[in-house]
Amino acid sequence: MASMHRLDINGMSCGACVTSVERLAMGVEGVESVSVNLALERAVVTLQHNSTLDEVIRAIDRGGFGASRPVDALQRRREGQAELRRRGQGVGWALTAAASCMLLIMWLPDLGHLGPSGLVSMGGHGALAPEGVRVNHLVALVLGGIVWAWAGARFHRGAYNALRRGSANMDVLVSLGSSTAYLWSVAVIVAAFAGRSVGEGMVFIDGAAFIVAFLLLGDWLEARARFQATDALHGLMRLRPEEAWKVDSEADDALSTAVPVEALAPGDLIRIRPGEVVPVDGVLVSERVLMDTSSLTGEAYPINIKRDEDVHGGASPVDATVLMRVTQAAGATLLDRVIALVEAAQSGKAPIQRLVDRISRVFVPVVIVLAAAAAIGWYLSGAPVERSMLVLVSTLVIACPCALGLATPTALVVGTGIGARHGMLVKGIEALEQSTMIDTVVLDKTGTITEGKPRIAHIELLHGDVPQMLGFAAALEQDSLHPIAEAVRWSWSNFDRPLPNLEDIIVKPGQGIRGEAPDGPVAIGNMDMMLDLGIVLDDIQQEQMRVRAQTGAGVVMVGHDQRLLGWFELRDPLRPSSKEAIAGMQRAGLDVIMLTGDQQATANHLAEEVGIHTVLADVLPDEKGTTVQSLREQGRNVAMVGDGINDAAALATAHLGIAMGGGAGIAVDAAQLVLLRDDLMDVRGALDLGRHTVGKIRTNLAWAFGYNVVGIPLAMGLLYPWTGWLLPPAFAAAAMSLSSVSVVTNSLTLRWWTPRRWEH
Repeated sequence: MASMHRLDINGMSCGACVTSVERLAMGVEGVESVSVNLALERAVVTLQHNSTLDEVIRAIDRGGFGASRPVDALQRRREGQAELRRRGQGVGWALTAAASCMLLIMWLPDLGHLGPSGLVSMGGHGALAPEGVRVNHLVALVLGGIVWAWAGARFHRGAYNALRRGSANMDVLVSLGSSTAYLWSVAVIVAAFAGRSVGEGMVFIDGAAFIVAFLLLGDWLEARARFQATDALHGLMRLRPEEAWKVDSEADDALSTAVPVEALAPGDLIRIRPGEVVPVDGVLVSERVLMDTSSLTGEAYPINIKRDEDVHGGASPVDATVLMRVTQAAGATLLDRVIALVEAAQSGKAPIQRLVDRISRVFVPVVIVLAAAAAIGWYLSGAPVERSMLVLVSTLVIACPCALGLATPTALVVGTGIGARHGMLVKGIEALEQSTMIDTVVLDKTGTITEGKPRIAHIELLHGDVPQMLGFAAALEQDSLHPIAEAVRWSWSNFDRPLPNLEDIIVKPGQGIRGEAPDGPVAIGNMDMMLDLGIVLDDIQQEQMRVRAQTGAGVVMVGHDQRLLGWFELRDPLRPSSKEAIAGMQRAGLDVIMLTGDQQATANHLAEEVGIHTVLADVLPDEKGTTVQSLREQGRNVAMVGDGINDAAALATAHLGIAMGGGAGIAVDAAQLVLLRDDLMDVRGALDLGRHTVGKIRTNLAWAFGYNVVGIPLAMGLLYPWTGWLLPPAFAAAAMSLSSVSVVTNSLTLRWWTPRRWEH
């Protein structure tokens, strides 16, 4: 059986590195798949049962990268921030040294000359003087050499490792460009001391130093932005406290001891004071409390939690100290599942990114060929050798494969993180892509449009008495998870007597439940269930139930031994936001359809109340998936919204499955989007988030491709015949850094996204 593992990866600089890491890992026997995320510096590796992760780590390490098992995410973030501070100091030093080189060469007074005089020189920036080598150049050569060799060592090491494994990445371009500029300058000065001139004596010391300094600055800014991109996820992680107050004695709940959260077990009683974070999931033991859930679900205002209601880790009591009974230990809470979903989504890779990775694989070799061709072309055309060198260096340096590699993952990381902050969990990039194409939203009724908590509003008794009729119903429904069963059991709880003894209880999907009492068969369900029991309703009874259904009540009949004992009328209140949310979806151009197993008359009444014009009623649970498939076959792009077990097939069949977070686990598993707030308002919000995130990805890719399409020809000097201007290497380095930073910064603008409200 295959297993999935995460690895932290160091040493990646661009999309070509991503491809190299994936190729190295896939070269290990037993590796089924690898997905590498440049923005998160993480790999997800799927292994067969007979493979070990250590083999994969060694293979990646041999390729010149660093692979390790993941450490605690918050600890890694703290270490990364410390490293970022150190890198920032190095950037400041490199920029100061590069600026000093420029000052020495261009503006500081002449400090004297060394070496032979009489050299042929045309003058100009960086040219050697006829009197000999200027001391300014020698000092600049030392400073620039330190920047090139020491500050740029990471680029040179990366280039060496890439070439050693038979590939080429951004480090190769930077190392080639800066080395060419610096070593050319060394050759010019050494030749001058030997009494010879190389070309026109032009040196590029400051250019070589600025190439390294600007790219280090760009890397530092990019790393800072990538840290900000993961703020939402790490904000969720910080909601997990390290200690909890465990009540020592339930007889005296004032006595409590601080214990590690990991030591809590289901059944433990814990105390949470106002402002403290709930450490794990549980149920409230105190009477009531206002609970702030904004960090977990995005709910703007505290919500009122009553005794025996669920409380999730990450929430915080506002107005009182409360007691809570633990139901889920650390590691299995809703917050843990949310974090796992967000991490999995952020590690995914869009189909378009796979295309970009293939382009990145050949990008650097193509740029090297173009740079060499441009330099040779200028030289053969009779241009000074310095111009050829300038074109070579600028073309190598301006090309930016890292912008291509960051375009998709940074937007995905920010988009999924901000979605989680607002209670919208995206399971993968495919869900975001599908959300941009949705034109039809299919809504389950119970638990989606309504609260999913029906209550018996009226009992119509025809034979026997209410305790007998309700007792039979409760006995049949005692093991059912259906909302109707909960309503029946809730009503039966008002009677202090044992349930009737029933045997051979069987469930008939789409009809009801049947069992055997000592004095004959009993059943609860719809008309088909009663006919199966041998009960035929007269015209008056059928008309009564039809009239009740038209008022929006759900009618459930109870029969015993070929007699109709009566029926229950159930009403399930609408969610407060359903009507407004549906109207908002329709204004956005979405076709909204209600899908329900209820009778047509009942469904029509509710649909009219909320403004839905298309109703698909009397749909059996096993037919919901087929119904959604038929909508797809009509050419519609369908989003299915549901919360129950019987919605799972439809959620999986739709282009986009959206599960209300309070629903059944199987429904949440089948969906691609999960809404924690159980609020239909978030359906349109989730679709809007997908549109914005995919829009950022497309903008990033357009910028990354457009930058290279414009920048590379400009650096090659294609405009020189008309403008007389060539791009200096330092400008090329600054442009390259700006390209990567702009892609990440554009993604970060998603942090200001908020769910849309319908009044606008």
